[in-house]
Amino acid sequence: MRPGLADPVLDSQRIFRAALDAMAHPGRIVSVDAGGGALPPLHAATVAICLALVDLETPVWLDGAADTAEVRAHLGFHCGCPLVDTPGQARFALIADAVSMPGLERFDAGTDEYPDRSATLIVQAHTLAAGTGRRLTGPGIASGARLDAPGLSARFWAGLRANHERFPRGLDVLLTAGRAVAALPRTTRLED
Repeated sequence: MRPGLADPVLDSQRIFRAALDAMAHPGRIVSVDAGGGALPPLHAATVAICLALVDLETPVWLDGAADTAEVRAHLGFHCGCPLVDTPGQARFALIADAVSMPGLERFDAGTDEYPDRSATLIVQAHTLAAGTGRRLTGPGIASGARLDAPGLSARFWAGLRANHERFPRGLDVLLTAGRAVAALPRTTRLED
């Protein structure tokens, strides 16, 4: 069994602050500097976010690439989270292979009364680069930002455009690559 967080309290706080910074500033690339590193096929940032944010009351769905015996054992031991069989049952979903991920409409977008009960997707990209790629606007973005995330399909980006239109319902997305994370909350608009 791989180790979890060296200092569960302080490391969880650092990881949470990094995720919160990314969510508050969509498109900003933030380094997640805590955790035990990567757990193939999961990137270090993906593992760290799970260790800090997922617990006994957080149903997690794993895509086909992430659904390995080692990942299941690691999440079960360190997070205690229930693993679910369908994307619609998940509060968190781990997508290790973004090209073959299901459409965003298959995940729980919450309701108008309870939009906070929607799913958060952790989607792995090959890399993350600011200043190039898709133009983002919305809350937390002063005058526009650009984010490039190679490895994500055109269908994913189209799904994010539709996701924004469902506000206040919708999914929040954390993109990871290595130790980096960038957020695309449901309030973010894709301009191109």
